[in-house]
Amino acid sequence: MSRRSPTVSVARWSALHPWRAIGLWVAFVATAIALMSSVPTQQVSDADFRIGESGTASAMLDDAGLTASPTESVLITAPTGSLDLDRAQTVATQVSEAAVDVKGVADVGPPLVSQQRDAVLVPITMSGDADAAADHVEALIDATAAVQKAHPQLDVQQAGEASLDVGINAKVGDDLASAEALSLPITFLILLVAFGAFVAAGIPVLLAITSVITALGFYAPVSQLVPDAGSVANVVLLIGMAVGVDYSLFYLKREREERERGRSTIDAIEVAAATSGRAVVVSGFAVMVAMSGLFLSGEPVFNALAVGSILVVLVAVIGSLTVLPALLAKLGRFVDRPRIPLLWRVNRRIGTGGISGRLIRPVIRKPLVSALVAGGALLALAVPALGMSTHESTIATLPQDIPAVQAFQRAQESFPSERPTVEIVVRSSNADAARTLLDDVSSAAAEAGIATPSGNPVRVSDDGRTAVVSLLAPFTDGDARNAKTVEQLRDTIVPRAVDGQDGVTTAVGGGVAESYDYEHQPNRLPLIIGFVLVLTMLMMVWTFRSVTLALLTTGLNLLSVGAAFGVLTLVFQHSWADGLLGYTSSGFVVDWIPLFCFVVLVGLSMDYHVFVMTRVREGLRRGLPFERAVEFGIRETASVVTSAAAVMVSVFAVFATLGMLEMKQMGVGLSVAILLDATLVRLVLLPALLLGFKGRLQGLGRVKSHEDAYEPELVDA
Repeated sequence: MSRRSPTVSVARWSALHPWRAIGLWVAFVATAIALMSSVPTQQVSDADFRIGESGTASAMLDDAGLTASPTESVLITAPTGSLDLDRAQTVATQVSEAAVDVKGVADVGPPLVSQQRDAVLVPITMSGDADAAADHVEALIDATAAVQKAHPQLDVQQAGEASLDVGINAKVGDDLASAEALSLPITFLILLVAFGAFVAAGIPVLLAITSVITALGFYAPVSQLVPDAGSVANVVLLIGMAVGVDYSLFYLKREREERERGRSTIDAIEVAAATSGRAVVVSGFAVMVAMSGLFLSGEPVFNALAVGSILVVLVAVIGSLTVLPALLAKLGRFVDRPRIPLLWRVNRRIGTGGISGRLIRPVIRKPLVSALVAGGALLALAVPALGMSTHESTIATLPQDIPAVQAFQRAQESFPSERPTVEIVVRSSNADAARTLLDDVSSAAAEAGIATPSGNPVRVSDDGRTAVVSLLAPFTDGDARNAKTVEQLRDTIVPRAVDGQDGVTTAVGGGVAESYDYEHQPNRLPLIIGFVLVLTMLMMVWTFRSVTLALLTTGLNLLSVGAAFGVLTLVFQHSWADGLLGYTSSGFVVDWIPLFCFVVLVGLSMDYHVFVMTRVREGLRRGLPFERAVEFGIRETASVVTSAAAVMVSVFAVFATLGMLEMKQMGVGLSVAILLDATLVRLVLLPALLLGFKGRLQGLGRVKSHEDAYEPELVDA
């Protein structure tokens, strides 16, 4: 038998030298762990997120040394009823005294009483920049908590950007810990059902976990070029578990199947390498191509996610081609031990494709009706996606059980001074003229009712060339009505104030302007969709030498993604599912979810598609009639696709139970799409369309290279 196929050559070497292959994999993983321990992962900085005019304003302030110091606020309110002001002010004094002694606190202002006399606020200024505040804020949170413990009859809560980050990170950490605690046992249980044996069920989990660890280790030095925004580890875990289990399942099922046909372990591994191994390589590159589309977004968060995802997929592919054959060769038939008697007997009785064989027959008999029913159902689910509304996440979409979130919202309601700010930055050679210009802008904004003075004076840089004034937005953080403030300042008030003055540069920045610029940046989703679809289509043409199949693949991908987006819209833009998933509808889908879900879904659905079509082509090369070849391909892959999909759906569904709205939306979108893809698409729509385009797909069974010829030789040997 020819061994020119690289996947077969690598697999054969690993199978014949299992301890060397296993040792090399252990060294590979150990090297990654050493890198992760010795090289700190680089985190993104605020400068990485600068976009538009607000980014220009931030850069101007940074260059002039005028960046405002981070602030925190401690809010004192009554849990119920009216507030005892005397007691609240006494507590405020204790907060001030405790805060003064905390390292990293630059200044503690006098306590403020709200106009409604229902809250007392202690303003605190942190020293240094945002990174320094993040380093010291937990000590301040502890001091606030100590005062709260001493006065349980009042609510003493802290709010600010640094404390919000601490609260959000703690919530995300708890969520992910619970997700991991649930997903790993669920994955193992599903694999136990699929294989009926403990060792066979444990191998895919082992490969997935080591792939995740290795990818994170190698990402550490790469992060010096593509820094992490805090979410790489989460996504690497998500993608790594999905593809790691998938690839092991594909390979292990085929090796097991060939052994049951009477082949030796080495020959069975070679067949698996020539068939499932090649499918794994194609699938892996398809996922990597899809994830590379995130680079086109131009955003640091997506750049980091793309790098992390590509690394974990690459590692999973390498592991499935090297250490997996070595493990199978070393274990031999012990891979099916210890068996679970009942599950083992049930699996043996059902056999490969026992259930799917019954399901596929009506599709084979009536492909047109099947295509209309399945396609109609997916189109009906996709229709609501046309009305999808996206928006960046706001304070209102965060879990309301985070104390800092509660305090942040309450402080803005009771104290207008705590509302988000707009900063007008002026660069001029005349400091007095800059002050006058900013005073005019402040007065005009107040007269127009679009902003109010913050009470802080105009700040001027040491060289007198840059000046800035802060204005308070009229509405709370995240309110869409604040956009009017940015628009009027940029379009009318600031240009009018600058008119006739030479050598003056202005920029409108601040938190409100940053949100505005982020919302109004060019929509790159169509570009990314086109890029991913074209590249994956070219991969299908190269792999199967069929333009028709590539076009069908693209259409099916769009249909399954559209259906998932439709379900997202139905669930999260309406309130009927609030009680089911434990959230309050925001009326929109968080803006990064469609982009991320699209690239992930296209990549993962290609796994199933390539695997199924590889078996269809194999059936054609064995001389089966086209209808029988399609039935053979679906039947022989159904158990693997179902098991892999069950793992992914369960893992993604766990994310739908988490507290963060983004995690819920991602979990629902991904789990629904994978479920639809493994059922309606793979079992009904794909075979129906293949039969419908039979005349154009007959050439799939042709052998066009010596390497291609290797596959039928093994199958028929």
